[in-house]
Amino acid sequence: MQLFWFIPTHGDGRYLGTTTGGRIVDYAYLRQMAQAVDSLGYEGALLPTGRSCEDAWVVASSLLSVTERMRFLVAVRPGLISPSAAARMTSTLDRLSNGRLLINVVTGGDPLELAGDGIHLSHDERYELTDEFLTVWRREMEGEEVNFKGKYLDIQGGKVLFPSTQQPYPPLYFGGSSPAGQQVAAKHIDVYLTWGEPPEQVAKKIEQVRQLAALQNRTVRFGIRMHIIVRETEEEAWDAADRLIQYVDEEAIAASQKVFSRFDSVGQKRMSRLNGFNKSNLEISPNLWAGVGLVRGGAGTALVGNPRTVAERMREYSTLGIDTFILSGYPHLEEAYRVAELLFPHLPLAQQGSISHSQLTGPFGEVVANDHYPDKKHGGGLQ
Repeated sequence: MQLFWFIPTHGDGRYLGTTTGGRIVDYAYLRQMAQAVDSLGYEGALLPTGRSCEDAWVVASSLLSVTERMRFLVAVRPGLISPSAAARMTSTLDRLSNGRLLINVVTGGDPLELAGDGIHLSHDERYELTDEFLTVWRREMEGEEVNFKGKYLDIQGGKVLFPSTQQPYPPLYFGGSSPAGQQVAAKHIDVYLTWGEPPEQVAKKIEQVRQLAALQNRTVRFGIRMHIIVRETEEEAWDAADRLIQYVDEEAIAASQKVFSRFDSVGQKRMSRLNGFNKSNLEISPNLWAGVGLVRGGAGTALVGNPRTVAERMREYSTLGIDTFILSGYPHLEEAYRVAELLFPHLPLAQQGSISHSQLTGPFGEVVANDHYPDKKHGGGLQ
């Protein structure tokens, strides 16, 4: 498994739907987040995109010099930038990071936000544009000089002079639940992402994309984006889930429902159906909880439970074909440590972190009675 974390450039806190327990996400906090991801053994981190977020490219660039290993999953937005300019940005950041860039292709799902950025295309038209964009972008990244005239793009002599470190280009990640989105994934994408739906729904998506990719003589990897609430016991985990939404009232839910109803994103509609904008009956599948999506757009579900149970649920997704997990929790800094400490020992991870007992230069855990190091007992912590 590859486990990624999430850098919350749109804000962070202990609770949803309130300023209580909120915290400022400034550069110092972003640096702490990135360095935690870098040292704990995560593959890297997703940086969100949209008008409610700090710019992902600027944030990733600012964090390169304070990290060593982690990879940055950064969005390109077809329609906001030309594929040639995006290719140059990709090549530059990949070289400067020594091959630590990954690309998340985002078409957008909120017509109001898109109009504010000057995009006035229907849902399916945006995917047609994305197809043209990726056709040009991939060819330029592969070293071609591109002459392309399509329905939306007219590129003459497009070229990248300085190649990226990763060849032919940094891997492309993408999430789209509609037929139009899945067609784009099958044709262009390396890793197809789904939000955290019940396993039977995820299995159907995977099979659909696999079949479409086979028609293109391609294979696609699969990943899932979800939240996680892991504690030492099941009771503690479910209590933490309840506390996370303790300030979410009917007014907040209604306001969120009004906003989400204008989205033309099929994925967002699927997320909203899972919780029904109701705080009751939020466990929609064993240990899969839909409470986050009551007020948060995008990924709206969380795996909730003790480490062994959560690991088992993740292995169930893995048997379907999921090899990449993009996780998050509130607050993101503390939960990055908690997930690494409690959950990582139960998973077959591609990365195992930079910290091991043989590398320790100081105490691992508090020294007992000022005299000896504690033993690893009772099933807690790193084992």
